Amino acid sequence: MEIVGSTVRIRQLQILREVMRAGSERLAAQALRITQPAVSQNVRQLEEAIGFALFRRENNRLSPTDKAWELLRTIDAAFAGLDRIGPSIEFLRNNDTRVIGIAAPGAFSFGSLPLVVKKIREKSRSYTVQVKSGSYQQIADHVLTGRVDLGISRLPLDERTFDWMPVGTATNVCLFPPNHRFASQHVVTPEDLIGEAIIDIDPQFASHQMSVNALRYMGTQPEIVVEYDVNSHDVGYVMAGIGVSITNEIIAREYAGFDVEFRLFEPGAVYHYVIFWQKDRKLSDGLRFAVEELAAVVADASCSQSCDV
Repeated sequence: MEIVGSTVRIRQLQILREVMRAGSERLAAQALRITQPAVSQNVRQLEEAIGFALFRRENNRLSPTDKAWELLRTIDAAFAGLDRIGPSIEFLRNNDTRVIGIAAPGAFSFGSLPLVVKKIREKSRSYTVQVKSGSYQQIADHVLTGRVDLGISRLPLDERTFDWMPVGTATNVCLFPPNHRFASQHVVTPEDLIGEAIIDIDPQFASHQMSVNALRYMGTQPEIVVEYDVNSHDVGYVMAGIGVSITNEIIAREYAGFDVEFRLFEPGAVYHYVIFWQKDRKLSDGLRFAVEELAAVVADASCSQSCDV
């Protein structure tokens, strides 16, 4: 099978991958159960097809070039899904099960997702749930490519690509350790952050704009002690008393099992959370049940936070 737009065959990439993993054509041939000449021929044909050398050949030894290692990383990423096909077929052959894939920010695995998975398993023990986490963009990619069935994210999303159900609205809060001076306040403002050690999220997130950029606008250099790039990574540092962080109400609710507190942070942004799936996809009974349970749990979180703060 050739790759579209080139004369490269998938079998050639598979053989190259095994040669680089095994360290020699001889060992690769043994692993693939083909002859060593066949391995050598496929490697040479691949080099001819792509137009550059993959190995330096010295004293009957192959030394991969830098380009070969770069190509291997691409091949590994492409083959990752293919490697799971065999085990998946075997699993489906021997098990009467249904799989629901959900992608969400990592924080949701602290509270909401375990509650939903429990409900799904109570409905039928034949269901299993695959959970993927990441940034909001990664979550959208997981749903778009079909790696998962459902995603939890916040707007905006591309309405040409996804359908969704609104589940909650949140604004910013300041997260801090117990017995902090903010515990006596109803609202935390940028002025209150002056002199505070800050656990700061990546600039791509609105929470960064609310805290760090607000301080800089006031002419104050923020004291950033930890920078992180994915929601939920802040709670451990806050709980340890290293600093405070700015997140939103729905994410903060997921930290109920941790020894931290929070108060509204103003001025703040408004976040509209949704459960979403591929555009025009017809949801099975199991997926509809999962959507309903996710909506109920996340909406309850949004409401309880607004009432508690």
